[in-house]
Amino acid sequence: MSIIRNLSLVLLLSSNGAINNVHGFSARNSRVKLPKTVAKASLSSLPVFIIGPMIRKMREEKRKKERPLVSLEEVELESPGLKIGTNVWKWPPIWPYDLNLFNRKEDGPDPMSMLNPALASLSKMASAKNEFDALKYWGEEKVDVTTDVDEEAIEKLKSHYNFYLKEGMDVLEFGAAIDSYLPSNLKFDRHVGVSLSKSLMDKNPSLTERLVVDMNNVLEEVGIDSDEIKSLGDDSFDAIIMANTIDFLTSPREVFKTAWRLLKPGGIMLVSFMNKDANTKKFGDAQTNMWGQFTDDQHMYVCGSFFQFSAGEGWDGLKGFDISPAKEDGLPIVGDLLNSKKSNNMFVVQAKKNYVKDSINLDDPEESFQSKMWMMPTLENRDKLLISPRLARTYLSCKNTEEQQQIVNHVQFLPKIYEVMTKMDQFAFSFNLQSQLATDLVSNSEFNANDEQILALKMGLGLRKPSPDFWVPVGENSANMTPEDKVNLLAYIVPRFGSHDPNQSEALDNFVTGLKPTYAVIRKKCPTLSVADVETLGTELLACEMLIPGLSTKEQFASWLGELTENELLLYLNQRKSLKETAQAEMKEMQQQRQALIEKQANLRKKMEDQVQEAAQSRTMAFNKRTGRMEEIER
Repeated sequence: MSIIRNLSLVLLLSSNGAINNVHGFSARNSRVKLPKTVAKASLSSLPVFIIGPMIRKMREEKRKKERPLVSLEEVELESPGLKIGTNVWKWPPIWPYDLNLFNRKEDGPDPMSMLNPALASLSKMASAKNEFDALKYWGEEKVDVTTDVDEEAIEKLKSHYNFYLKEGMDVLEFGAAIDSYLPSNLKFDRHVGVSLSKSLMDKNPSLTERLVVDMNNVLEEVGIDSDEIKSLGDDSFDAIIMANTIDFLTSPREVFKTAWRLLKPGGIMLVSFMNKDANTKKFGDAQTNMWGQFTDDQHMYVCGSFFQFSAGEGWDGLKGFDISPAKEDGLPIVGDLLNSKKSNNMFVVQAKKNYVKDSINLDDPEESFQSKMWMMPTLENRDKLLISPRLARTYLSCKNTEEQQQIVNHVQFLPKIYEVMTKMDQFAFSFNLQSQLATDLVSNSEFNANDEQILALKMGLGLRKPSPDFWVPVGENSANMTPEDKVNLLAYIVPRFGSHDPNQSEALDNFVTGLKPTYAVIRKKCPTLSVADVETLGTELLACEMLIPGLSTKEQFASWLGELTENELLLYLNQRKSLKETAQAEMKEMQQQRQALIEKQANLRKKMEDQVQEAAQSRTMAFNKRTGRMEEIER
């Protein structure tokens, strides 16, 4: 009670004028001698008008902070402890974390060495010498060391598992050790344990198979690099559980990507963890910086982000639970101090694997294309959201099913395209333009992302030294075009490389050598056109007639161009511009329709929630999850 007593004394003194320093109380230059009666004051003797309102306010603020962000409908359908509902999570468009957050505390050089160059080399040598050896740490140093989990917390986790896991399931456990915390009545057909703690897994009677795998050994943006994991096969497990392991993951996105692949569609992943200090004394050397720097509430958000940034909408029904045993009640400050020292706080973040759309839904092709990009490396969620409506529009505008299937097949080339474009300055080459170029490329029947096409893309974007016989003259003769028109031109040219067809090589040569003569004819016939319009019209005519082998020879093109009148050339140019405007208008309309559909679904969900709430308020009986019986509601 000493904390409350001292705090109350300060309040009393300040209210009675005993502390009157307008610049703040200073122990160094202000000594206040307390009357004996005040010094011996107890909490019970303090005036109610001072301590009462303060405590009530603190309790109310604490209640607001701990208030669950869930709908009544979710509470009714889920296990107890739901704190964050599906529709509450908000994410930035790209991975928001510094990679150093997922280094271990001992990894890397001492930051202080940055201030002293003389120490830098010594720090680097020490870092290399002390590099973390995961196999030795878990297999030798911590071979028989177990995690301390409060019995009450274990019972809460068992109850949570019992709600979502069913008998006869095939289950994979990441970070398996001596105990899986399963209810005694829950038996699985298959239970595969994965960790570096072979000795502890051997003592776990629940496991039917045991794989010694370093889950932090990964292929970047792909998954865990393990033949044993790959041998398990895709879509193999009904559930994946991972308890008290998330704080050791140095490549969490790759682990969650692997989990998504291993789960059956509709399968669930449950990630549980204790409060931040629970394992620090025993396993602090293996924990990441993220774990030590963030709070328990932040850990829940971070864990949710691992789901989001591994497969995005490929995960469904993301929820966060606080299933901690009942905490010490009482005054806010005292209660918090008592609970902060306990290691029985338990949290669970979970989601289910969504169903990939095997075919494109004509009513919502955008969603179908999004599902095909859930697990694509290199692309950020922002990029996927920009590409999917463009692919949907292009898909719907195809002339036949063959062209549509071609686009579906070419979606697999997007990572290679974005691997090139991510090196571009986003201010010079915006994300919208990147998505437009990517869409145009995968929509081209000749594009297959071969090495020559990728090299051509790099040269066209200025990421490689341009070839003097092709890309230099193309760049010089398209310098005044708008960025959108340059993207359009690149999408015409790049797919023409890599065919090893002599006729295609000749067509590319005819295109580049025909630029200046074509511009000269257009300027002569249309003297009022701007330089940019001349370049746009000239490259468009050449691309349509000369880039595709067999359409026109140089002589035929020159003769046809010479016969065109000024009005005909201006008509071509206006049609070119109107197509662009039409495409933008159609894209805007499509996005508006999708937004209207999202709002309609949100309104329907809100209506259902209101109906559930109204029914809950008017009913007289309810199912008690603790007793397992229907009981009368006390009002």
